Amino acid sequence: MHEMSIASGLADKLLEFAQTNPDKRIVEVRLAVGELTHLEPEQLRFCYTAITAGTELEGSTIEIENVEATVQCPHCSYLGRPKYWEDALAFTSVVTLRCPDCGKAAEAIQGHECGIQSLKYRENALL
Repeated sequence: MHEMSIASGLADKLLEFAQTNPDKRIVEVRLAVGELTHLEPEQLRFCYTAITAGTELEGSTIEIENVEATVQCPHCSYLGRPKYWEDALAFTSVVTLRCPDCGKAAEAIQGHECGIQSLKYRENALL
């Protein structure tokens, strides 16, 4: 479960922001999360809530923007959605990184993202 390590790193960055901006209280974090990260949004939210309990971030929420995978084929110049393994024994789609047109190896050019897009905060009136 790499959601815990992602949530921990996210909380560390946000706590740094909170320390350098004591007049602002973070209420929402918008993340861009790529399909190829295999992060489960609900698990990520659960881990974030657990990690931030008792901190300046307690009560803040995560909004997740899903970024679809895109592949590019150096052999036939295909650019678009990847091919998926139809018989995968998984609960989610499995990307093969094979070109849907020619079947040769394709390069993922989008879908690995995992980053903060924006923060929503309110002014801290306790100062």
